[in-house]
Amino acid sequence: MYVIRNVFKCKPGKAKAAIDKFKAAHALMSDMNLGERILVDEVASFWTVVVEVTVDDLAAFGQAMQDRGSREDVQSAMSGYMDLVDSGYREVFRVA
Repeated sequence: MYVIRNVFKCKPGKAKAAIDKFKAAHALMSDMNLGERILVDEVASFWTVVVEVTVDDLAAFGQAMQDRGSREDVQSAMSGYMDLVDSGYREVFRVA
């Protein structure tokens, strides 16, 4: 099993708008069973939003990302989110 965290460093004051977009997209993708959750900083660097998913294998994650990218409803929900983000990175952990 793997835990994958997509860490977004949002522009100042834009974390809430990014969270709203991720929540809307997650609601549309609830059928994908990715164990998704959205985390927001409390004591980390400001305006950090983490989207975390749990998958059985990395191929499942790759397929989920491909499926998500091809869905017009998800694309619409996420439209403009890059205007809210300065940078980011992905962490991939294998559950021991």
